[in-house]
Amino acid sequence: MKKITLLIAFIGMITLQSCTVNEVQDNVDNDTISEVFEVTRSFNTGNNFSTFVDLGTPIYSSDMILVYHLYDVVGGEDVWRLMPQTYYFNDGGELDYNFDFTRNDVSIFLDANFPLIDLSSAWTQNQTFRIVIIPGYFSNRSAQQIDFNDYDAVLQAYGINPTSIKRI
Repeated sequence: MKKITLLIAFIGMITLQSCTVNEVQDNVDNDTISEVFEVTRSFNTGNNFSTFVDLGTPIYSSDMILVYHLYDVVGGEDVWRLMPQTYYFNDGGELDYNFDFTRNDVSIFLDANFPLIDLSSAWTQNQTFRIVIIPGYFSNRSAQQIDFNDYDAVLQAYGINPTSIKRI
């Protein structure tokens, strides 16, 4: 009887050894993507030197938004600056391009330590911005290693194809 019990236990152990569970951990979230929207807007007293950008679909509360201002074009290459961005004038004036956002929209606005009506049209008319939506899924990545001031580095870090930018 002991031999039969030993034989059954041995067969049972061999059977259990052959059963393995292969768990594949896939850290790729195939339905979460970063998006970039481009808008060109003008600021004046009529819109209180602010503009409202509707995102179309609500973002998740964990998502992050970055906004870049097209500051210049050098040698055919766009120069983007991360907002908020302060520009200093020789007369002591300070102009801020800033933004805030909700799950549904982004508000871009100007602020200054002087009357905004005194701004030249170069600072208020046809200003171009890129709004980058970074899904909260990416927050577990090492964000400290990404230079958010470098627009191209952000696109590369989050796998954003520059040709997929949506113009609003």
